[in-house]
Amino acid sequence: MTSQYQLIQLRPLRIAVLANVKGHGNPKFNSETPADVMADFDHIETIDAIRAAIETDGHSTIFLPADQDLPYTLRDAKPDLCFNIAEGMGGDAREAHVPALLEMLRIPYTGSRVMANAISLDKTLTKRVWRDRRLPVAPFQEFIVGDEQLRSDMHFPLFVKPAKEGTGMGVDSKAIVKNLAELNERVQYLLHFYKQPALVEKYLTGREFTVGLIGRWDSMKYSRHPEWYEKNKLGYHHFPVLELVSDSSVTPGLYSQAAKSIAVGEEGAPDYVCPAPLDETTVAKINNLVTRAHMAIKSIDYSRTDIRLDDHDEPCLIEINTLPGLTPGFSDLCLEAAAEGISYQDLILDILYLGASRWGLLTGRDVTLPKDRLRKKNGRPAGTNAFD
Repeated sequence: MTSQYQLIQLRPLRIAVLANVKGHGNPKFNSETPADVMADFDHIETIDAIRAAIETDGHSTIFLPADQDLPYTLRDAKPDLCFNIAEGMGGDAREAHVPALLEMLRIPYTGSRVMANAISLDKTLTKRVWRDRRLPVAPFQEFIVGDEQLRSDMHFPLFVKPAKEGTGMGVDSKAIVKNLAELNERVQYLLHFYKQPALVEKYLTGREFTVGLIGRWDSMKYSRHPEWYEKNKLGYHHFPVLELVSDSSVTPGLYSQAAKSIAVGEEGAPDYVCPAPLDETTVAKINNLVTRAHMAIKSIDYSRTDIRLDDHDEPCLIEINTLPGLTPGFSDLCLEAAAEGISYQDLILDILYLGASRWGLLTGRDVTLPKDRLRKKNGRPAGTNAFD
């Protein structure tokens, strides 16, 4: 913390970390369930790391599995605030289930709220929102029943994935299709096994990047590190651009679920290059898109956006993750923070402080914010989230 800013301290809270963890209350699956159905669930070691980081600030923590018993465990635990990274147990808006439950029970929590989590998981809807905001996305088409006619502007090769999954689920070496026969086979596979529409989009051949951001209009009032945000008029801090080089991964040219599951530096994993070797103009263009993508779906406090260059080396938005992974030394957001010299503890605690401040649990420091940060809505600054 730089000396020019007043120190702030969150009073000791009882904090519940909410997550879907492999081996904790997972549903039973049949033989037709995809092998990657729990790919975006966390390992208990991630929960332990988050709890340890939070406890360094004087808080007590408890882990509550985000399963069918969560309404009852929340009632018994009576947390002051929930650190939410729950992926949900199923359905087309599963990442919105826990935020909706917490709002119904009037329990404060971190991260994006119901609508943003629901929209971000629906990749087709997200692209429609971005397209309406004139943000660059590759041509795309959703296949719902499987016999839709391919539009005339959709040219092979195409990229096919489940429309409502994350963590590269349903993405393997067959996701890139080169003709109608391969397209029909892949669409039918996804419809049958994933029980949801297939998103078909132009395959972008350029370099792939992912960029996380943290903050909101009043970050400097509540952050433990206000210096992160002082240069950005909207109150955001962009982490360094991370390039995903998959040439030598288990799925060359494709950041697949299999590639994502391999530890950083191990054989078959992509090369994670951070900061990416890019000129300042390109970085600024990418960061601008990341900000606009985040704001377009009303994400709050932090997110991570994936981008790929098209045939003309222009960046196109792929998808946004309002619940980015937080596994130290592994998840993209954590790698980006580390590349900048930001510790895992500081990353977790800033997410916590920003979340706590939204619900009136933290008194902010006196700091003058530029007028263009005070984006009013209905008489209250955008990003202020009270239950009423």
